[in-house]
Amino acid sequence: MNDRNLGSLESILMLAVLRLGDDAYGVSIRHELLTRAQKDVAIGAIYTAFERLERKGFVQSWLGNPTAVRGGRAKRYYRLTPRGLKSLTETQRAIQGMMVGLNFAGGTLNA
Repeated sequence: MNDRNLGSLESILMLAVLRLGDDAYGVSIRHELLTRAQKDVAIGAIYTAFERLERKGFVQSWLGNPTAVRGGRAKRYYRLTPRGLKSLTETQRAIQGMMVGLNFAGGTLNA
């Protein structure tokens, strides 16, 4: 399997990271999935997917500063790499190409 291929969870996680910018960490990403994609994804599944994305070189993560509110724990933040952005763009282009001419809910997609 080509390591540039993205699954649906990986794709929506990467889109959430793009949307959230500097505020992309586990809980905010999970909230984004719930509100925008109506996907209730366990936080453990999110972190597991991010481990895969890091191994592929699609995202980078780093720890923020520990805070008292979090019991002295630090948040892990995420951002896309140039390789990740390229893969996400290629995935979007492929999906759009496959959808041309298909009927969804009574309407035809033309481009």
